[in-house]
Amino acid sequence: MGAKVLVLGGGGREHAIAWKLAQSEQVETVYCAPGNPGTAGEEKLFNLKLNPNNPQAVVAEAHVLDIQLVVIGPEAPLVAGVGDALRRAGIPVFGPDQAGAMLEGSKAHAKAFMMRHGLPTARYERFTDTAHALEYLHGHPLPVVVKADGLAAGKGVVVASTMQEAETAVRQFLQWGPIIIEEFLEGEEASFIAIIVEGQVLPLAGSQDHKRLLDDDRGPNTGGMGAYSPAPVLDMAMSERVLREIMRPAAQGLMADGTPYCGFLYAGLIIGRDGPKLLEFNCRLGDPETQPLMMRLRSDLYAVLLLAALGERLPPELEWDERSALCVVMAAEGYPEHPRTGDAIAGLTAAETDTVKVFHAGTKSVDGHVATAGGRVLGVTALGDSLAIAQHRAYAVVAKIHWSGVQFRRDIGHLGLRRD
Repeated sequence: MGAKVLVLGGGGREHAIAWKLAQSEQVETVYCAPGNPGTAGEEKLFNLKLNPNNPQAVVAEAHVLDIQLVVIGPEAPLVAGVGDALRRAGIPVFGPDQAGAMLEGSKAHAKAFMMRHGLPTARYERFTDTAHALEYLHGHPLPVVVKADGLAAGKGVVVASTMQEAETAVRQFLQWGPIIIEEFLEGEEASFIAIIVEGQVLPLAGSQDHKRLLDDDRGPNTGGMGAYSPAPVLDMAMSERVLREIMRPAAQGLMADGTPYCGFLYAGLIIGRDGPKLLEFNCRLGDPETQPLMMRLRSDLYAVLLLAALGERLPPELEWDERSALCVVMAAEGYPEHPRTGDAIAGLTAAETDTVKVFHAGTKSVDGHVATAGGRVLGVTALGDSLAIAQHRAYAVVAKIHWSGVQFRRDIGHLGLRRD
């Protein structure tokens, strides 16, 4: 009998993780809680009606199903302490405890951690009231970055080029809680993700996300409109520098702080003239970076994550497909401010090919068809011998899928293509 795995979450990241876990010869079944229509249609995958943010319910279901490994996908269950509850129950889990997840749960906590352990990052101040925040803002050069301190599903950051934009962001985010006002860093954004286990650092391939809604990196920030891997800006020399200056010191810093950590650690970077600097930490895989990363990963994901969950020695490196992978996010009308849901999706059945996978994110089943159920709906992900070929293949499939008001960027991968 093979292993039974439970993946918590129901977005595009979790669809890609579950799909990759199911490819392991050691895995018999992957349960997805709650999953989505995409995971429901995959071999070895089954959806569960289970609240992934309820620690007691997750522990109880893991016992009933005799789960050998729980993989926590999104940030909310991590911050809710689901990892803590599973570890107390003796169930192997990949995903940090609540204390470790505070690196994502509070930007102020993360910035203090960065400063304490000498990690390169932007100068900042934290505020809890409007008057002091605006006073500081009016003496700050533009552009300026305003961040909500807590979880905001990728939408709690505004890069303001005018004082009016900055003031609006300050007033809006302070309604949710404390805020961070931070200097703007010049450079190219990139994503560097590693598996961290008690000081061990096993890096994943580099990737690059596209945060802005519109082509040419215009419009509001989103949770991510597309991504690709590898990212030319993270060449071998720069990747080694990120490991040396950021990831390994972060892993050592967690140990020095007495914070056990077993999970993915995502460093959102800006690569400028002075080298890499940290924009943020996330305590899980990025979305949509996960989709191209899982397309390229050749190592057995289950075997690696189980070793990590058991606190064993990790392999020296992961094996990757040498080809490029690129993901185009197809979003609902009104995203990111007010996404419309319930629109029927056409063209899904004819979309996939040998080199293209359609990962579901915000979808639901309605009367026998698939409909939109969130802001980011699908992640069309393609492999290619070059980034240009991967891009062409992804957009060829995007053209076959449609619903009323669908929106997507037409230039995913543009920075990498420019470097190539």
